[in-house]
Amino acid sequence: MADRRSAAREARPYENADLSVRARVSDLLSRMTLEEKVGQMTQTERGSVYDDATPITTWKVGSVLSGGGSVPTPNTPKAWADMVDRFQRAALATRLRIPIVYGIDSVHGDGNMLGATVFPHNIGLGATRDPELARKAAHVTAEETRASGPQWTFAPCVCVALDDRWGRTYESFGEDPRLVARFEKAIDGFQGPPGHLDDGDRVLATAKHYAGDGDADYGTSTNVDGYTIDQGIAVTNRRAFWRNSLSPYVPAVRRHKVGSVMPSYSSVDWTEDGLGNPIRMHANRELISGLLKEKLGFRGFVISDWQGIHHIPGDWATQVRTSVNAGIDMFMEPTAYQSFETTLLAEVNAGRVSMDRIDDAVRRILRKKFELGLFEHPFTDRTRIDEIGSRAHRALARRAVAKSQVLLKNRHRTLPLRPGRHVYVAGSNADDIGNQAGGWTLSWQGGSSDEIPGTTILDGIRAAVRGRNVTHSADASAPVPEGSVGVVVVGETPYAEGFGDVGGPQWSDDGVPRPVKDMQLSAADRLAVDRVCEAAARCVVIVVSGRPLIIERAQLEEVDALVAAWLPGSEGAGVADTLFGRRPFTGKLPVSWPRTLAQEPINVGDRDYDPLYPFGWGLRTR
Repeated sequence: MADRRSAAREARPYENADLSVRARVSDLLSRMTLEEKVGQMTQTERGSVYDDATPITTWKVGSVLSGGGSVPTPNTPKAWADMVDRFQRAALATRLRIPIVYGIDSVHGDGNMLGATVFPHNIGLGATRDPELARKAAHVTAEETRASGPQWTFAPCVCVALDDRWGRTYESFGEDPRLVARFEKAIDGFQGPPGHLDDGDRVLATAKHYAGDGDADYGTSTNVDGYTIDQGIAVTNRRAFWRNSLSPYVPAVRRHKVGSVMPSYSSVDWTEDGLGNPIRMHANRELISGLLKEKLGFRGFVISDWQGIHHIPGDWATQVRTSVNAGIDMFMEPTAYQSFETTLLAEVNAGRVSMDRIDDAVRRILRKKFELGLFEHPFTDRTRIDEIGSRAHRALARRAVAKSQVLLKNRHRTLPLRPGRHVYVAGSNADDIGNQAGGWTLSWQGGSSDEIPGTTILDGIRAAVRGRNVTHSADASAPVPEGSVGVVVVGETPYAEGFGDVGGPQWSDDGVPRPVKDMQLSAADRLAVDRVCEAAARCVVIVVSGRPLIIERAQLEEVDALVAAWLPGSEGAGVADTLFGRRPFTGKLPVSWPRTLAQEPINVGDRDYDPLYPFGWGLRTR
């Protein structure tokens, strides 16, 4: 019996870790049926298999993901690891025992998981001008993600945000393609050096959204929910599109060896051939197969966005066929995964999708699974699970927060604040960790009421003065003590994607719409600023937001110091570190700050460029 088992093992070279990845992929591919290959190209969502994981086995599913807010019960690191391992056991029950790869949006830390370290969103990291810090943040994110089960993150976003009215502006490192390219060191933080993907503190990275998601024209969105810019159309020429949207993918692929790429929901309409014939990126064979894979030499695999192929014109069979032939390798189908498989099988059998295209897709997917070490170690390595949310990780996040702060105005050298003075704190975002974390935190849209471990900005201020001489009044209705320094923390409430588009739809919580996203301060915040700045000896305004907000000229005149804090994440104390001089202000604007909303889109290099604060602006303190 033992000899027969040994002989069976020897008949499967792909299980031999001593062989090269190329040899193992070739051997495994040669053993697979068409149904098994199509299964590897299929990704379903946690919710579709959580109660019963047997469809993973039956449909030979190659990958599972968690969308924003799709979490196990309870939402703990152990529950995450247990869930992923349960799904993995279902995958290993298939004939060839091919493991799944589990994907998640760890876009500013593993924000879906309660207890994770939540870093500033990318726009804040771009303000640090410190790519090495972004690499370290990505490494911590990778460690916390893999220690809890998932081996793959849908990050980083290497989009170039050219219109701040876009609801995904905060996912971008900035408006300059060269700045974005510098911060692709985050890929190295996720994946580690070449040959280290199988380490227990690394995950497969995803460069997204390919390409032009940040280049869409306002008012062109084709989303049925009423988005105004997200999922829109980039109306542009090839030269400009290369500079603004495609150029960041060159270093992502060639220098950083990113393992996967996700196409954008958006479209491109080339001005060279006349307008009115936009091409969906999920159907763009020229840019996916021709440029990305052939010219740039991308060796990873292309994963569709959430139901991304459903946006392609035509019936379901046309959508499946067109996207596969365009070069997409794996398909994020949260609910239609079974229909996707049967439809693709029919397209192959009808000769409309070639076996060469199928084999290319599966070869790319298997290569990454071998490099991740999933065949040798399919289950979660929990060695580092106690490091999730650790003091050291949070200290790094706090340092990133402090370095991301941009001092826009500092009349009378108001900042840093001197010790001993009474501090009066007001504003909607002074004591709301959900607002300061933003979207993609515990849920897709995030939430003002969300509670995560960490510190609010108010917590940080109180700690800085050791609890003495602090008055907090969110609406500034309490009297301002004479001689106080006022700190008013204003800004946005959370949003994600098109629900953050200016003029876009309002997300509702239990039927209650969230505040309109208009890049303006709310009436309550404006009133708080007026009240505090009128009564305080000095007045500091901190803007917590995923993009610049419009500050009216008259109100700006009231303010002594103005700070862009972005979306700092779980460590609001990092904001206080710069306020009180524990760390200096060194941040620089990663985007241009407009005077009025009518100036949008506004970007460095524009003709008649006249922002309130230009790209790269940032006052320094010692």
